[in-house]
Amino acid sequence: MEHQGLRGSSSARIDDKGRLKVPTIFRGVIQDQHGPDVFVTSLTGGCVRIYPMPTWLEIEGKLLQIPGNHPSRLKFLDRVNYYGQAGELDGQGRVLIPANLRESAAIVGDVRVFGRINYLEVWNEERFLQKLQREPWTDQDGLGLSEHGI
Repeated sequence: MEHQGLRGSSSARIDDKGRLKVPTIFRGVIQDQHGPDVFVTSLTGGCVRIYPMPTWLEIEGKLLQIPGNHPSRLKFLDRVNYYGQAGELDGQGRVLIPANLRESAAIVGDVRVFGRINYLEVWNEERFLQKLQREPWTDQDGLGLSEHGI
C-alpha cells in the first residue's frame, strides 16, 4: 500500500475525560498504516504531539545510536517522558491526552489538529494563531526550503 502522509488540519474536541477525538481525515491513515497504538507527548509543553507507535519506535532507535550521556539526548528524553504516555485510539478514534500536558498546552474544549506528515500536532487554536503572528514567513524561510528542492 502506498504510504499516505498526515496532512492538513481539522478542528476537534477534547471531551470531559481528557480524550481527543482524532479527526477522520487522520484516523484512517494512522489505523490503516500503523495500527491503534500511539505515543502522546510534547517537547515544549506548548502543544501535543501524537506519534503512531511505529514512528515513535524509529525515533527511539535513532536515540539509541546517540551516547547515553549526550546532553541533547538527555534533555529530549526528560521532556518527552515527562509529558509522554503510550495510548491507543479506541473504537471511536479517541485518545487520552495526559492531564499535565492538557494543562500546559491549554488543551480544552475546541482544538486544532495538524498533520505533520508522520505525526499529529494538537494546538489550542488561539495559541497557534499567536504563534503564526509571532513567527512570520520570511524570504530566509523560503531560501531554507529551496536548498532542499521545495
